[in-house]
Amino acid sequence: MAKIKNWLLTDWLWLILLLAAVLFFLGTASFNYFTQKNDFVKWLSPDESANYTFSKLYAQTGRLSFFEKYNLVAGDIIRPRSFRSDYGWLKPVSFLGIILIYGKIASLTSYKVIPYLTPFFAALGLIFYYLLIKEIFGKRNALIAALFLASFPPLIYYSARSLFHNVLFMVLAMAGFYFAVVSVKKIKWYWADLLIGLAGAFTGLAIMTRASELIWLAPVWLIIWLFNIKKVGLIKPVIFLFFVLFSLSPMFYYNKILYGAYWQGGYNEMNRSILNMAGAGNAIIKSGEIKNNLIQIKDNFFHFGLQPLKSLKMLYYYFAPIFYWLFWPAVLGWLLLLFKFRKWKKRHFAYFTALAAASAILILYYGSWNFHDNPDPKSFTIGNSYVRYWLPIYLGAMPLAAIFLVKLSNLFKKKYLIYSVRALAMVLVFVVSLKFVLTGSAESLIKSAKNQLAARAELNQVVGLTENQAVIITRYHDKLFFPERKVIVGLFDDDNMIKQYAALIRRLPVYYYNFTFPERDINYLNNKRLPEFNLQIAPIEQITKDFTLYRLSLITPLTKGSPDRAGDLSDVK
Repeated sequence: MAKIKNWLLTDWLWLILLLAAVLFFLGTASFNYFTQKNDFVKWLSPDESANYTFSKLYAQTGRLSFFEKYNLVAGDIIRPRSFRSDYGWLKPVSFLGIILIYGKIASLTSYKVIPYLTPFFAALGLIFYYLLIKEIFGKRNALIAALFLASFPPLIYYSARSLFHNVLFMVLAMAGFYFAVVSVKKIKWYWADLLIGLAGAFTGLAIMTRASELIWLAPVWLIIWLFNIKKVGLIKPVIFLFFVLFSLSPMFYYNKILYGAYWQGGYNEMNRSILNMAGAGNAIIKSGEIKNNLIQIKDNFFHFGLQPLKSLKMLYYYFAPIFYWLFWPAVLGWLLLLFKFRKWKKRHFAYFTALAAASAILILYYGSWNFHDNPDPKSFTIGNSYVRYWLPIYLGAMPLAAIFLVKLSNLFKKKYLIYSVRALAMVLVFVVSLKFVLTGSAESLIKSAKNQLAARAELNQVVGLTENQAVIITRYHDKLFFPERKVIVGLFDDDNMIKQYAALIRRLPVYYYNFTFPERDINYLNNKRLPEFNLQIAPIEQITKDFTLYRLSLITPLTKGSPDRAGDLSDVK
């Protein structure tokens, strides 16, 4: 009897957790399973498309770039969004972690597993989350928090949308935190050193996946170290940093190859900001001029400005109204804990200090930006970037919501009522969350799946109307047409771009795919805008209700031997 009771108190929690992880994986992996086929592996965002392309390339060839010879005469404009072209070499505009990690896994298995890796790691993350929260708030609160997380719309959404960086980053960071927490427990020194090494390795992989998160990750690790300074001694920090750098070594290696320096990445704006801050810091040391250089550091760090009031406003919009079933229980749970702060242990002070620091930095940094992933700027939906950037805040709030639910259910005296209240609350949260993520906005998973099915027919029709070597100029459909066709992200509002279109037409078929032009706009383009570049545009076929395929051509075709053909690179390999 005692063994059965012990099993119910321990392993039963693990059965629930493992079942939740398996169901989470199957549910989130099903999105790509049902929307992608062998001849149609497409993504809903440019970032996802680029991450998939380069993960697959790395898995199959070990390279992270490929050559587009026509960019040598087109000013490097033949590329989708989230790609960059340097003298014809197409490279990722992204943090390299997800590409290197998923590419390496795919090289050992098959590139076909790439769409399902984020659901797998997210399911694994539920277990690490439970283990981490258990060390701080106990098993009961940890299990409820993990179940909250398993049904949380942003985690479901960005696991199904599986080639964003954010979920993988959070899982790796949580694993690092967990191994660090257990390394300071009373265990043998070699186990402690092994665990702190694992903490460093996972933290390094997390940084490689989203290096920009160092703005809050570094302060959090500093807080953890300060709260445990007597326990960790001198050796553990050295071991931790060694494994952080060891895990980062592939990123440094490919940064040097791709972007020219170990510390540079694909984002030119970030590279410039780092250089400017380093220059300002150096100027403080050399000249002693503090005020102006500190302002320069602040302006480069907060690249899009520092607007505290706007940041708090955006946090409210992306927390209280759309995730109210987490926000209000978390607020009430926090108030309950405040009343008993004298009973807090060191681990609780460390947790809330780290959470406050991370939240303040994330709120001020990202809340000051303007993200309009949704075409409607007044729409606050799950598809906007704030949601995935603020995942650490949501995850940090879940134990508070769990504590509130436990305290509320404990108002009942009988155990069956206590567990019934908790089960009912979890069912309600699951139903509300699932409804929200499936149908709650224009970016909901069901809506996205329907868009994917429609896009497949759209792709097939355009591919059937264009040549294999055709270039398609488009504003929104680069992620759909690439790599079946070469793509340019552009319009007709830039003279330099139009000159490049004209240069390409001498070598390749060039098309334009965008919203259907009214007749007056076609007349304007053909009578005023394009003739100065010796171009004209003609409709080929209306593909959807709103979009039409056009062909660009020269008004006066070039004759063989014309001086305008000088510099033709058709012989470039």
